[in-house]
Amino acid sequence: MKRAFILILLVVANNALARCQDTPSHSMDDMTTPGAEHAMHSMGSHHLETGGHMKMTGLREPTSEDQQRAAVIVETARHSVEKYADYKAALADGYKIFLPNVPHQKMYHFTNYRYAFEAAFHFNPEHPTSLLYEKHGDRYKLIGVMYTAPKTFGEDELNRRIPLSVAQWHAHVNLCVPPADRKSEMWGPEAKFGLAGSITTKQACEAEGGKFVPQVFGWMVHMYPYEQRPEEIWSVERQLQEHNHAD
Repeated sequence: MKRAFILILLVVANNALARCQDTPSHSMDDMTTPGAEHAMHSMGSHHLETGGHMKMTGLREPTSEDQQRAAVIVETARHSVEKYADYKAALADGYKIFLPNVPHQKMYHFTNYRYAFEAAFHFNPEHPTSLLYEKHGDRYKLIGVMYTAPKTFGEDELNRRIPLSVAQWHAHVNLCVPPADRKSEMWGPEAKFGLAGSITTKQACEAEGGKFVPQVFGWMVHMYPYEQRPEEIWSVERQLQEHNHAD
């Protein structure tokens, strides 16, 4: 239950971020979508990377120009977030930490909604939407950043931000929100609902009395600028592992 509580609260924040990108004229108080409060628990499932709930950009053929452009983004990010090694500096600059006193989170997100709004219009590698921290005792260790983009973007638009020969953006799709009396069916190996559930189509969802959400948030990509090799800096596997072990 603790895990579910953590993830439910995180989804509210991430959903606000996605709505901020897609509908920038809305106020923060109006940034919720039906069923979003149920989504994040399922995002922590070991079935996340399979089963029709994850949409990822394809890897393109690498070019030297792409590699150079990606290297500049990494160096820019590394330099820009150095000061946030002290998490208090992140708080002072407008990043908001979620659940700082809840233990055993694999990774803590510090999100800046002003930068989320900015990301709806253009890409600034100096302004990651979120900073990613590991907690060790009373200390937070900065491990990476997260960039975001509107869910309306196609792959060419994402490629103009970060080369798709280097990084893979991901989106969470095909969410079936359960009826109020069937929320328990989001959990366990036989789950039907949520982003780990067996239901992946609108027709099947409505047949079970659920509400179908084609895509829950905008596009996201993690980057770990303190790693050395490109495959570690842009590691998709690490992103999945951190979601999967959020308990």
